[in-house]
Amino acid sequence: MNKTYLKLSLDLDFVLIAITASLKDYVLCHKINTSLNFNFEKLEDHEVYFNVDEEPLAFSKYYFFVEQGEIEYYLVNNRNAEGFLIPEMNKVDFFMIVHQYIDKEDLNYLLNGLNKLSDIQVAAQIDQYKLRSRENLIM
Repeated sequence: MNKTYLKLSLDLDFVLIAITASLKDYVLCHKINTSLNFNFEKLEDHEVYFNVDEEPLAFSKYYFFVEQGEIEYYLVNNRNAEGFLIPEMNKVDFFMIVHQYIDKEDLNYLLNGLNKLSDIQVAAQIDQYKLRSRENLIM
C-alpha cells in the first residue's frame, strides 16, 4: 500500500518588527496613530493554543489597512498575564506585522518613525524564520 504524505508550509510572507515599550497597547496605538498617521483599530484578541488540553492564551490585536498597495498592519501584544506569544522573545512587548509588499524606503520610514517616539525604547525588524514559535504570528 502506498503512503501519501501531506507537507504543510506556513505563509510567513510578512515583515516583522519587534517593539519594546512599557505602555498599554491602546496607548501605544494612539501614539503611533497620531505620529505616523496610522489608524489602528482594536480587533478580537489573537488566541493561541500552547497545549491541546488547555484554554488558548489571548493577546490583544490591532489592525490598520492601507488601500493604496493593500498593505495590512497588525500590532499584537507579546505578553499577557499567563505568558508570551513568542516565548523566546520575552524582552519584546509588541510585534508589528506588515502583510504585503513594503519597500525598503517605506520600511525605513516606519522604523525611524517608531524609534523617534519617546516611549519606545527600540523598534527593529527581525527575521521571523529564526523564531521557534513563528507559527504563533499567523493572523
